[in-house]
Amino acid sequence: MSALATDTAGTAPREAARPGVLERLGDRLNPLVVKEVRQGLRSRVFWVSFGLMLLSCFIISMVAYATTREDGLSTQGQGFFFSFYICLAMVHFFIIPYSAYRSLAREREDETWVLLILTGLGPRRILRGKVTSFLVQAGLYASAVGPFLLFSYYLNGIDLPTILLVLALGASWLVFVTVVAVCAATLADGRMGRALVNLVLLGALGLALIYALIAAFFLSEQGYRSVVRENGFLLATGIILWVMFSYAWLLFETAAARLSLATENYTWGPRLALTVQMVLSGAGVVGLWLWDTPPTAVAAVASVMGCLHLAVIGVFVATDVDGQARALRARTRPWSLLRPGAVRGFRLIVLLVLGWTGLCMGLFFLSQGSSSAASQAHVLGVLAAPAYAIFYLSLPLVVGRMPRSDQLASPAVVRVLFFALSGLAGALLPLISVLFDQRVDDPLFNLLNPFIGIANFSDYNDSTEETKMNLGLLACVWLVAVLAAFAADRALVERERRAHAS
Repeated sequence: MSALATDTAGTAPREAARPGVLERLGDRLNPLVVKEVRQGLRSRVFWVSFGLMLLSCFIISMVAYATTREDGLSTQGQGFFFSFYICLAMVHFFIIPYSAYRSLAREREDETWVLLILTGLGPRRILRGKVTSFLVQAGLYASAVGPFLLFSYYLNGIDLPTILLVLALGASWLVFVTVVAVCAATLADGRMGRALVNLVLLGALGLALIYALIAAFFLSEQGYRSVVRENGFLLATGIILWVMFSYAWLLFETAAARLSLATENYTWGPRLALTVQMVLSGAGVVGLWLWDTPPTAVAAVASVMGCLHLAVIGVFVATDVDGQARALRARTRPWSLLRPGAVRGFRLIVLLVLGWTGLCMGLFFLSQGSSSAASQAHVLGVLAAPAYAIFYLSLPLVVGRMPRSDQLASPAVVRVLFFALSGLAGALLPLISVLFDQRVDDPLFNLLNPFIGIANFSDYNDSTEETKMNLGLLACVWLVAVLAAFAADRALVERERRAHAS
């Protein structure tokens, strides 16, 4: 008995000291989520939006009751479901994302962001807490409208799978829009920049609301069974979801990098997200090819879309601030492409462009059925897209570094140069060809045109079975692209050395 009492006395303190499940979950929960949810529930915006939403749903339900009582057997469930969904969409796709944007923007405007950083949470956990807290509030709104949406099912005219499909796709759109809104709060530092971002975001959220309502009306009108039976619906839905979530991850990591300190390896997250996005997209393209072998034109379209994506994203990756912390530089190797530095970002983009082109070329040759003019034009299109992408990514880097001025070589100026040079080449080269009494799409005058040039390489004549361009012209474009890439790489290396030396 004494031994048993001793064992019991020895084990009781251990069991009392062991934390419970709720305590462990509370420790792991982001404290910012609790703070933001409590602050949001106490705000006037939440209660006004919540009250107006419930009032609107109640009025619509009374109208539905009166209508169905007079008509007897009702088949108006689809119309009333869409009416209830409008009330929810106004909150989910406009008020919630804009409130999330204002929450983070207010932290930066009031200079309370430093206090959040001092808590030790880090930019990534802080952004995750902001997004999660407003998604929790969105769940509260959805739980209040849920009974009304279910009520529309009993009015007939709409089935339960259709309601669930609309809500599931709407939830995905909500996550994407909220992440974009939170990341938009990190774009500008000055007052004018914040005002511009605020204006653009309001317009974007308005378009997001309209798109969501159009999609919900189409799905509810067609019904789950007829929509799923449509050829390509599941494929298109999967592609759209992948684009939304991959870009949401990329934007989230970019925002976290913008809020990180210069002494941190802040580029690791966004560059890894971009690399994973391209690798998984390539795996998805291969999976689609194995499922249903596409024509050779699909390889050309995939090459153009992938290179366009990498060129636009690459101008932000390759314009990183020159130089980095000495602690990071000591561990940097030539293959450390995920570490800070403009030259490493530029090399990463070039490798991704070449890798994507190799994948598209492999799919092209595996899908090729004949050696007609169409197939030859498609292979020229596959090879021309990366050349234009590399050239117009390198050109603003070279032009911005030529004056040896820090202001002209700043990331903002180089990014403006990228879009300005691309636009000028697309507009002036056709004008020059017209001034010389040539066609607007003349191959020689538009050889370096990023828009008409790609179209010319992919064009062919059905009657003569000849391509509009040839391998010699493609070799000229690639030669110019390689020289521009080499000059840009040397300019970035030389400027980073001067930054470290100073």
